[in-house]
Amino acid sequence: MGGILQANTNNLSSMVERFTPSRIKTELLSGLTVALALVPEAVAFAFVAGVHPLVGLYAAFLVGLITAVFGGRPGMISGATGALAVVMVSLVATHGVEYLFATVVLMGILQILAGIFRLGKFIRMVPYPVMLGFVNGLAIVIFLAQLTQFKVPGADGSMEWMQGSSLYMMLGLVLLTMAIIFIMPKITKAIPAPLVGIGVVSILVIALGLDARTVGDMASIAGGLPEFHIPMVPLDMETFTIILPYAVILAAIGLIESLLTLNLVSEMTDTQGGASKECVAQGVANTVTGFFGGMGGCAMIGQSMINVTSGGRERLSGISAALFLLVFILFAAPLIERIPLAALVGVMFMVVIATFAWSSLRILNNIPRSDAFVLVLVSCVTVISDLAIAVVVGVIVAALVFAWESAKKVHARVDVTADGSKVYMLEGPLFFGSVSSFQELFDPKTDPADVIVDFRNSRVVDHSGLQAIEALAEKYSNAGKQLHLRHLSKDCRSLLQNAQHMVEISVLEDPRYGVATDYEK
Repeated sequence: MGGILQANTNNLSSMVERFTPSRIKTELLSGLTVALALVPEAVAFAFVAGVHPLVGLYAAFLVGLITAVFGGRPGMISGATGALAVVMVSLVATHGVEYLFATVVLMGILQILAGIFRLGKFIRMVPYPVMLGFVNGLAIVIFLAQLTQFKVPGADGSMEWMQGSSLYMMLGLVLLTMAIIFIMPKITKAIPAPLVGIGVVSILVIALGLDARTVGDMASIAGGLPEFHIPMVPLDMETFTIILPYAVILAAIGLIESLLTLNLVSEMTDTQGGASKECVAQGVANTVTGFFGGMGGCAMIGQSMINVTSGGRERLSGISAALFLLVFILFAAPLIERIPLAALVGVMFMVVIATFAWSSLRILNNIPRSDAFVLVLVSCVTVISDLAIAVVVGVIVAALVFAWESAKKVHARVDVTADGSKVYMLEGPLFFGSVSSFQELFDPKTDPADVIVDFRNSRVVDHSGLQAIEALAEKYSNAGKQLHLRHLSKDCRSLLQNAQHMVEISVLEDPRYGVATDYEK
């Protein structure tokens, strides 16, 4: 009991030491900066999904608040994202927004189950080249998303690129914002540089009466508190079959993006994050959001980068960002709607520069060609398709490359014992990729009556390996010869024992090494 009290006392003392007035100020200002950047993103993604802007804003508030409180990575920001919006658009267009809310609820339940069963740990299977490709691809996606702000409605109602003075005005304000963000940390770090950039450019536009597009030109963000709302859909099997495929895809995309962002932020801050805890938090957030008229969401790498670079390290920054966003919706909409879009675009362009792994360009010629190919492939697929497909493709290609390289490493040293038995000292893993190479090592026609395969430096990995051993034993049996196995590891022997109905091979005891016995004592 004393140890528990001491641990709790130490934790409380550590928390008090961390939350100094300076730290609280940094966290709050960082949260304010993130909230300002969340507004146009949430509105834009709501338009992509085909829903009202408040549906995106409510999602940004609820998902951001819940994951900030319960998530596995303090300082990480979540909200409505484009990766999810592009999947939602066909559901909304076909069945309506109520089906979207029901899908978001089911999506959240699936994510909670993923966290309970600790499926988040499989994110460690993502190779580093895939991570680099994910980061670079997402940076390009964020950049391309900002280009829509350089379009205005044309005479026929279609969106056209800005021209003339309006384009020069937009570019000038964007570059000014970027310059302020670049220079400000050299002067002082007391206030987050992105917040200074937004503030200075906004004051300049308002004071000089410059004709610049503002947040209000996108849509009004004014609204009330989100209200509890049970999705108005029939509770039957037909509804379930409609929403389940979308829910599975959304849950997978949301978790992949969230867990990869968690790893990225953990690497940047040199801290650890809890993958399973993040899965549960994302699930709870989306389930709640679905019942309060939100479009759901996941981690946002852009806003997370803004938070981290602005000094946000604790849960307070994420919580304050969500609460500031709610304040904007309830009370400060007229003020926020006067912020120039150019200032927010400038902030996001700086996020792109900070997010893109520029070092990956320098190392392309120094890493294996297969890794370079995977890196570029994932980046391209992320831009062309979506994050989930890009990561899956990258992992599959990386796994196939690994299997191919491992398959080439199977070989054997051959020796003959005093009693005339031939010994194959096998080296390398025996699995589906190396079966052909394994079979080419043996010559049942010319080998002696007793042949020993020594697995001291090898392992039987899968069913294909077992099948290869069985086929080899059958060849020796047909030739009137006996095949023996030696030095099998414990797990390999278990595979053989579980497959005794398929494999009938003599497993030698080797008392000198104490391995390869038929039964464990």
